[in-house]
Amino acid sequence: MIIANWQAVLTFALVVFLLLPLGRLSIGYRLATLLALILIALIPLSTGLTLAGLLRGLTDDLALTSLIWMAGAALVKLGYMPPMPVAQKWPLWLCFAVLGLVLYPAALGIGMIDTYRWGYNARYLIVFIGVLTLLLVWLRSSLGVAMLVLATAGFVLGLKASDNYWDYLLDPFIVLYSFGAIIIALVKAVVRASRGVKAG
Repeated sequence: MIIANWQAVLTFALVVFLLLPLGRLSIGYRLATLLALILIALIPLSTGLTLAGLLRGLTDDLALTSLIWMAGAALVKLGYMPPMPVAQKWPLWLCFAVLGLVLYPAALGIGMIDTYRWGYNARYLIVFIGVLTLLLVWLRSSLGVAMLVLATAGFVLGLKASDNYWDYLLDPFIVLYSFGAIIIALVKAVVRASRGVKAG
């Protein structure tokens, strides 16, 4: 599927770009690096796969929400967007952590309800995500709104090979990242609080 191939190329380029330490480079050089990574992702290996295809074989296609989140982070790294304050990150972390708790325990056979099946006949799930989107609008989380709206639009347009709505919303990486970010933020808060007590 052509779209899936381009999704793999974009995933490879964004992942590597976000991992590279490019702080000393100008915006122009950072942009050139990102464009070069897109071309590098298309380089064929001896196995016949491209580098993007190799990464896709290891991770499968990421959810559209993950791609949009990484694209937003890339825009910040390129200097086209200001960094997001931690207070605005919390709604995103909580949103995808809660969605992960709804989906993955059931997908692993824990509990009596198969929540993954909700993604095939997704009318009620779309309504729920619509309510969640309105909550993010109220919380002024523009990136979160964009992630959910574009993922839903991608599902309606059938941009991925999957016909399950969950696959557009979630993948294990965005859930693990959200839980990890929450844990790190809580640990930092506890450390700051303990230092404040000692200082007092």
